[in-house]
Amino acid sequence: MAAPKRGRSASAQSKPGRSLALILIAIVALTGGMFASGHTTPRLGIDLAGGTSITLRAVAEPGQESSINKTNMDTAVDIMNRRVNGLGVSEAEVQTQGSKNIIVNIPKGTNSEEARQQVGTTAKLYFRPVLATEASAGAAKSTPSPSASSSASGKSSANPKASASTSSSASPTSSATAQGRAVTDALKADASASPSSSASASSSASPSASASSAASAEATRLEAAYTALDCSKKATQNTAGKTAKPTDSTVACGKSSGTWYKYLLGPAAVDGTDVKKAQAVYDTQGASGWQVTMDFTGSGSKKFSSITGQLAKNQSPQNEFGIVLDGQVVSSPYVSQSITGGNAEISGRFSQGEAQSLANMLSYGALPLSFKEDSVTTVTAALGGEQLHAGLIAGAIGLALVVIYLLVFYRGLSVIAIPSLLVSAILTYVIMALLGPTIGFALNLPAVCGAIVAIGITADSFIVFFERIRDEIREGRSLRPAVERAWPRARRTILVSDFVSFLAAAVLFIVTVGKVQGFAFTLGLTTVLDVVVVFLFTKPLMTLLARRKFFAEGHKLSGLDPKALGVKPPLRRTRRSSAPVDPKEA
Repeated sequence: MAAPKRGRSASAQSKPGRSLALILIAIVALTGGMFASGHTTPRLGIDLAGGTSITLRAVAEPGQESSINKTNMDTAVDIMNRRVNGLGVSEAEVQTQGSKNIIVNIPKGTNSEEARQQVGTTAKLYFRPVLATEASAGAAKSTPSPSASSSASGKSSANPKASASTSSSASPTSSATAQGRAVTDALKADASASPSSSASASSSASPSASASSAASAEATRLEAAYTALDCSKKATQNTAGKTAKPTDSTVACGKSSGTWYKYLLGPAAVDGTDVKKAQAVYDTQGASGWQVTMDFTGSGSKKFSSITGQLAKNQSPQNEFGIVLDGQVVSSPYVSQSITGGNAEISGRFSQGEAQSLANMLSYGALPLSFKEDSVTTVTAALGGEQLHAGLIAGAIGLALVVIYLLVFYRGLSVIAIPSLLVSAILTYVIMALLGPTIGFALNLPAVCGAIVAIGITADSFIVFFERIRDEIREGRSLRPAVERAWPRARRTILVSDFVSFLAAAVLFIVTVGKVQGFAFTLGLTTVLDVVVVFLFTKPLMTLLARRKFFAEGHKLSGLDPKALGVKPPLRRTRRSSAPVDPKEA
């Protein structure tokens, strides 16, 4: 009978209690972390909890295919997050999938159509002259608008809400009648300055009168819209001015110092794509603190110089320009002189977060990406609950079938297999619960399927090990050396099998998009845990039980009965008796 090899391996296996203690300590630590974090259940995906899932695919403009890169996609994710958060959804999830896709998952309780409108359009940024503005409640503007003035170096210094602008021709505290008169005058001024308003030499007076009439009607419409606009309402904040064309005047809402204001804005003078770069920097030389710097393109520099020059000369009712992102005013600096040189600074009492936020908004408008809506899936909470219930039933049935199989074919060895399955299930559950708040992992229906498939993978590892032990017993070895000789062979087979499963899961995770990745992630996670459980729990437990009489002597119910395994007793060799000695010869 061959004995197990002595050395490092034998020494390690002589103390299986260490491995068992290690994995039990890991389970206790992870479970403690789960309860300490307050997340005691895995985070559920949209298909199980209910909600809306939107898949968006980036589409590059002609000649700008290289713009679809990681940096721009991450920036797009940031703006999608801002939009979804604007809906008041605290648990929404926005993440990239692959190199061109963005998945937006919005939990139940959110209007799916509104969500699609918020995230399904490309960010648009414009610089518009401010014609009139006042606090949403109708009170006087408590803090003045930002101002911008050129410095000696050609850069602007915009101090948001730094000082009042008293030269505005449209007072924010004016009555509704005065506001309407200011609005009308401002729009008429804009209309007269528009190239389309001038008649050709061959035109009669009739087209000019018609254009004047149209401008008057438009002024009346905007006057009414501005007077009726209430930016204290959330629905109005998100929709006012969002559908306006760049060439049209419009109304919009904006927030400053915790107060919402309504704005009347002229046609866009500068497009967001004219901003080449924007970033938040800290002024270490002066007392400005955090500020935002902007660099314009060549054409953008000319446009910005022109509009700031006009505003500084009070050619508009106010000398402010509104920075408008997706129809909402995110900042409204005012200027005192034309800003030239292709760059500008907005400085004031910014916190780091406020400066970074404004810089991001300016950068978003310069993003040359558009998105195509590939799919929208809406799942009700009731349907999600039904699917979760069905998934749990399927998992329970699969687990029960595996347990029955182990009890029937391996009998006493199921005492090792069933606790191993339980340990694997506990580790999987706890890790999934921790991964929710850590990396945003959400358990969806495909992930549940991956966990069910993992039951078979884990059971397969036990079966490989048990069959190797049985092979050694069939060769006539007793249980303890059979376990040690079977382990190296079983170990190689288990590692190769799990490596193939993990490789398949990794490839599936990389090449797929959306919910299928949940299946791949769960499959890969449980495959890794299978190796951990087999090495640190199943093998050490088998080593300990091999010392017990019930298993060592091959009891009929142990699953290691030599007769049941077909072990034949060794043939006895009989010695021939020596030839009889003749007494006479003796």
